[in-house]
Amino acid sequence: MVTGQRRTFSVPVLRRVLLHVKGEILWHEPLAPHTSLQVGGIADVLVIPADVEDVIRVVRSARMSHVPLMVLGGTNVIIRDKGIRGIVMQLKYLTNIQEEASQLVYAQAGVRLPRLMQFAFGRKLSGMEWAAGIPGTVGGGVVMNAGTRLGEMQDVLHAVDFVTIHGKRKRVDASTLSFLYRKTRLPQGIVVGAWIQLRSAAKDTIQSATKHYLQYRKTTQPLTLPNAGSVFKNPTGDSAGRLIEAAGLKGMRIGDAEVSMKHANFIVNRGGATAEQVLTLVRTVRDQVARKFGVRLQLEWKVVGEK
Repeated sequence: MVTGQRRTFSVPVLRRVLLHVKGEILWHEPLAPHTSLQVGGIADVLVIPADVEDVIRVVRSARMSHVPLMVLGGTNVIIRDKGIRGIVMQLKYLTNIQEEASQLVYAQAGVRLPRLMQFAFGRKLSGMEWAAGIPGTVGGGVVMNAGTRLGEMQDVLHAVDFVTIHGKRKRVDASTLSFLYRKTRLPQGIVVGAWIQLRSAAKDTIQSATKHYLQYRKTTQPLTLPNAGSVFKNPTGDSAGRLIEAAGLKGMRIGDAEVSMKHANFIVNRGGATAEQVLTLVRTVRDQVARKFGVRLQLEWKVVGEK
């Protein structure tokens, strides 16, 4: 969510907006360490709310003061090198998780998807096996309709715990939402949690599916180097990775940004990549695939920040 108009904000203005926040407030915070690709510039201020009430305080105050507010997910996002003006919010302290009813689990937005999967496994609940090894959070998973070849968020999402742009908390049933490939159409606001509908299954069955997919990820994806997940969406009836590899682009490098030798639809950070190097590599790959195969690949990542 982004509120307000783009402009420069002084520290005193931002301090007034954040006066009653109970969580962490980090001024001029480098954002690269907060993302899985480890690139990007500085935020005017990074706020980590202590709880949902803290989220509501920030949303209301930012709106009243016309200060832009953006929620930062750590994966599937590229922050440009000039960073982000206004307030950046990270929900990593929203980590409560519980089984509210038989086979219905509530998890706050900051819960990591692998933790949710393990929580379900411990209660002999199936449906989250597709999340094995995905580094993202419940909040990001809802926004992105995260998924793998085993399934995706829309398969298990029952309802969303939501804070509107006016700072009001509401429950949004999944039946009222529309789901696309790696995107959920949501009202404007912030996902602070989700109700996940699972089903009973034998632990052996759940564990077998999970282990199989984790091994698949380990052998096919560059998990040991910083990356932001799949770069491009798969075109209908084809694979972005296959097209990029067929174009001879595996190993292509601009600075420390490199098309992975393990999976062509991943760009990895070899140690000191900048966002500009990454985005230049993205444009180069897309242009060359379009030139050779007539297919214009669509970016799966979200690109944010000042150019």
